[in-house]
Order: sequence, then structure tokens, then C-alpha cells
Amino acid sequence: MQHRYHINVFWSAADECWIADVPDLKPCSAHGDTPEEAIAEAQVAIELWIETATDRGLPIPEPRYRPAIYAAA
Repeated sequence: MQHRYHINVFWSAADECWIADVPDLKPCSAHGDTPEEAIAEAQVAIELWIETATDRGLPIPEPRYRPAIYAAA
């Protein structure tokens, strides 16, 4: 399933890999050897985050995070 959660992708020198962080779902992140791999892993993490929240009866936040560059639009 495709979700509309924003994913921040950045290189982590400390971890020596790409990190994909989902700001709306705390804590939800993944990593990979390439940005594309990190994003693919983040999509899996989002699914698992939502599945776990649903199983536990926890609220699932609406996608709201927008990078500052888009905030003015």
C-alpha cells in the first residue's frame, strides 16, 4: 500500500549508510546502502508501524509533515 507520509533521506557518516526517517510516525526510520534502498525499507517500516499501532488500538496520525521549502506553498 502506498502512503503519503513524508520521508527524509540523508547520509549518516556515523552509521555509514543512508537513513530514511518518517517524521509523522515517531519513531519510524530505516536505512540502506543507497537512498533508494533506504526509502524502500522505510515503506516497509511504515507498514509495520501502522500494523502495530492498529493491533494495539493506538491512533495513526494523518500525514502532515512538510519540509520548510514547501511550507510557504
